[in-house]
Order: sequence, then C-alpha cells, then structure tokens
Amino acid sequence: MIKLERQVTISNKLGLHARAATKLAVLAADFDANITLTQGEKNASAASVLGLLMLESGIGKMITVTAQGPDAEVALNAVCDLINAKFDESC
Repeated sequence: MIKLERQVTISNKLGLHARAATKLAVLAADFDANITLTQGEKNASAASVLGLLMLESGIGKMITVTAQGPDAEVALNAVCDLINAKFDESC
C-alpha cells in the first residue's frame, strides 16, 4: 500500500482552528486514504475535527502530513495545498 509523507507549515493567522479543521476534515473525507497529521508527539486523523483541534497547531508550527491508501498521492497534495492556501482564509 502506498504511504507518502510531507512536512508543511501552518501559515494562517489563527492556526488550525475549528473552521479550518472542519474544512480539512471535509476534504479528507473525499479520498480513499487514511490521512494523519503529526505535530511533535501528537497525531490526529485528518477526518477528525476534534483530533485536529487537539494538535493545537498555531501559526508557524511545522506538521507532518501522512497519507496511505489508493488515493494517497492526490490526498496528500490536496491537504497540503489547502494548508498552504491558509485554508482559503483572507488572513
């Protein structure tokens, strides 16, 4: 099974807050892949809003995104693109 990993920095002003976590979880549900975000010792499924909030990822934090499954490559690209686009927020 394909497993891919990439590091990305949270760059939106409010970090991985409720609205951003929800947007990420909805996106993750579109793919046939297990997507995990890791920050330090903490891991969370990209499909879990509560888990994502528990990462407490603020601006400037480096996270590792891991995707495993048939859609791993497109899922990883989509999740990283969303994070790099500051979750499509204006700030």
